[in-house]
Amino acid sequence: MEMNKDYFRGKTVIVTGAAAGIGLALIEELLDYGAKKVVLADFNADNLNTHTERLSAKHPGKVKGVLCNVTIEQEVADMIAEAAEFFNSRVDLLINNAGAGLSGYFTEPCAPGSMTGEQLRVPVQTNEDWEKGFAINFYGALYGCRAVIPIMQKQGGGQVINVISGIAFAPMAFQSMYSATKAALNGLTLSLRTEYWDDDIKFSSATPGTTATNIWGDMPPPDDAQTPQQSARRILAGAARNQRIIFGDDPDLEGAKHCFHADYEKYVDEYLLNVARERRKGRWTV
Repeated sequence: MEMNKDYFRGKTVIVTGAAAGIGLALIEELLDYGAKKVVLADFNADNLNTHTERLSAKHPGKVKGVLCNVTIEQEVADMIAEAAEFFNSRVDLLINNAGAGLSGYFTEPCAPGSMTGEQLRVPVQTNEDWEKGFAINFYGALYGCRAVIPIMQKQGGGQVINVISGIAFAPMAFQSMYSATKAALNGLTLSLRTEYWDDDIKFSSATPGTTATNIWGDMPPPDDAQTPQQSARRILAGAARNQRIIFGDDPDLEGAKHCFHADYEKYVDEYLLNVARERRKGRWTV
């Protein structure tokens, strides 16, 4: 995808979940593209301090780290306010990237021969787990949008990118919570896109694509996984074009085209059923 690096020159940018993985790659790319100032927001203090110091040495005066747990609305509001002060009151771009990969059984397995949670390395997800899942993957971004919109309205415009997942378009077995949280965030984002269009606040959803980050936990990422830098570049290229949904790799794009299309229903069912059966056997395929 063609990249218009000049689009980001002179902009002020906040990225959540910015102390590792795709969030950190987004910050690094933005600084290389000429962003005026950036704020890294993250809950991991050690990583945040390490990368803030490293990037500040390379880009003096342009980098600030803010400790923030996005599941707590007041912390998000305070982080946005602190960033705005660092930016001299202007926030051009907010990327709500913080999130977690979530997997588990919807109910306790009971049929003879069913895999156990331990064998699949996933738990049975309780209501408390669901509340925590929505807190990190949905409400964190909602809080960021709510806090930054008044600033962007006052300054005459801005841009928000909410990082979803390809699973919003290809909901997979044993990831009901992850699918639901990311589908909900996509719905919120695209609703806000038209609600604030005439305020010149651009909203886009962005999938990261299959990327080698710590979201895979103890499992090795797929052999065809891209680097965080590749994902970041594709997300930023789509942001510069104000794409409605930015797809982090080609498989995500193809999945979105086909998943809810009536003509492909049989193919999609077969694919997702195969994933479910392989996972039930203990092989975590995608």
